Amino acid sequence: MNRYTIKDITRPSGGFAMLAVDQREAMRLMFAAAGATTPVTDGVLTDFKVNAARILSPYASAILVDQQFCYRQVVEQKAIASNCAMIVAADAFIPGNGIPVDSVVIDQHVDPQQVKRDGGKALKLLVLWRSDEDPQQRLEMVRAFNQLCHSNGLVSIIEPVVRPPRHGDAFDREEAIIHAAKELGDSGADLYKVEMPLAGKGLQQALLSACRRLNEHINMPWVILSSGVDEKLFPRAVSVAMTAGASGFLAGRAVWSSVIGLPDTEMMLRDLSVPKLQRLGEIVDEMMARR
Repeated sequence: MNRYTIKDITRPSGGFAMLAVDQREAMRLMFAAAGATTPVTDGVLTDFKVNAARILSPYASAILVDQQFCYRQVVEQKAIASNCAMIVAADAFIPGNGIPVDSVVIDQHVDPQQVKRDGGKALKLLVLWRSDEDPQQRLEMVRAFNQLCHSNGLVSIIEPVVRPPRHGDAFDREEAIIHAAKELGDSGADLYKVEMPLAGKGLQQALLSACRRLNEHINMPWVILSSGVDEKLFPRAVSVAMTAGASGFLAGRAVWSSVIGLPDTEMMLRDLSVPKLQRLGEIVDEMMARR
């Protein structure tokens, strides 16, 4: 059986410069916040995702797509550049308590063999980490996900994202990110996608220390995501995280969020988002060259 490895989703430098367009109800909320005057239909999201894939994938080592809105469409329309690997989100989001993603399970509708036939190289799983929920359940879900990926020759990417506890305990986001890494950083996945410490803000030395602390607990290659980080700060965040041991990024908002809701989306993606993604890729290559 053909088995993919993380080299199949990296740049020639060995670093990761990966684009995410798998946001679901969160993206609908972004369109609404940008002043959409009509209901944000599924078609609006699909069109944006397919356009983003077509225009931005030539500059990414991989692109993360979701089954709900765009996986089939990008495959059928051949929207992903030949030099860019496809990653499919294998997480099903369960809304509740007034938020679009209150809990997550492995999406049983994702067929790993079909993903492979469609040219996919990897699957991704979001793991919500709360201090008052059972760590064994999280670990078992990750183990099952890793088995699903590896038995089908696909790369396994986990994305632990921290959330406040369900029951009233104080929430320290920075400590939670470390605790999640301690728990899941040696869980047998191929790649760990992590929230940027301190949301990328503050003095460079403080960021570097926080990232080095994180690096101590992640026993696999890791990349940062851009949610919660000001897009102007994200290039520095990538550089600092890579200085501390990260191998790149898997990010969406820092690349394309500023064009949501603008007229002529395709032109805006070309004029505004392509240069951002190109620069981020250059940073990844520069940092890998120093190793």
